[in-house]
Amino acid sequence: MAKKKAPLTTTPVTDGPVPVVGAREACPCGSGRRYKACHGRAAAHAVAELVQRPFEGLPGEGDWVALRELVPAATVPLTVNAETLATAEGDVPSVTLVTVLPMAWPAMRRQDGSIMLGLQTQTSSGDLSRDLADALVQALATEPGSPVPPRRPAPEGPRLQQLLDLDAPFEPTVHTGFEYWLEDASAATGEVAASLEQANAAVIPTEKLESVPQAYWCAAPDRNHLRWVMLHEEEALLDALAKLAASGEASLGEGTKLVGSFRAHGLVVPVWDLPQSMTPADCEKPAAAFAERLAATLERGGALSVEERKARAGLVNRQVTLS
Repeated sequence: MAKKKAPLTTTPVTDGPVPVVGAREACPCGSGRRYKACHGRAAAHAVAELVQRPFEGLPGEGDWVALRELVPAATVPLTVNAETLATAEGDVPSVTLVTVLPMAWPAMRRQDGSIMLGLQTQTSSGDLSRDLADALVQALATEPGSPVPPRRPAPEGPRLQQLLDLDAPFEPTVHTGFEYWLEDASAATGEVAASLEQANAAVIPTEKLESVPQAYWCAAPDRNHLRWVMLHEEEALLDALAKLAASGEASLGEGTKLVGSFRAHGLVVPVWDLPQSMTPADCEKPAAAFAERLAATLERGGALSVEERKARAGLVNRQVTLS
């Protein structure tokens, strides 16, 4: 006769969220069931439930996407919802969003108490907004001078849309390197200075255009590029780009070419090849003119011709999904 299995036992968690443990371990809630059959179900569902547009509803959605996927070094001051994030002392430290932190930390609390929130980091919940919000909440409780370790957020945890002031502007500053990591980069010595120099050497020069929103020029080794995050609905945007490509109106001037697009966090990012001699300033007027052509084409709508369908198929075939 088979022996009856002893019930799983553990000291129940009575304060705070139930921590993540191994799937076959006893659930920390004290139910006597395995984690995978208890609180692990909700966690697994959260991982499987991918949020296609995690930054939707935030000011500067397209810039959030660009800083997550395309821009090496940038910072943005964030305005938090003071009522939601008030600390025990009743105040909220300054918060700066950064593209990446050392060791890809989710966040860090600087010695002066301010918080840096890393955007280019590993995520686990299927909702990047929830991962970032969880890192921000952790940072508020972290001792100054300490990084925030990665963890899986609770499925019912807050999202950035709940923690940030949605009426505040989102204004990125693009940097040439990662000196923003340090409070005084000029004082860096030894291994710190060497690590900073190595990180800076890998940065691809990038600048944000001023004439159109969410467009970023970058200088690759063999040619320059313009990568432009667009908020238009994907199918309508691809139709419009195909029409412009078929009519020879999709370029940004002599020597430029619309070569394809990325898909990132629910948005389409058209990409142009540019001559190496074409600077960000040279892109401003052509980009503004293209924006006008695109808006007019989107407004007209209509079915695609045979040539336009071929152009659309070419764009789709050259589309790369980043997330």
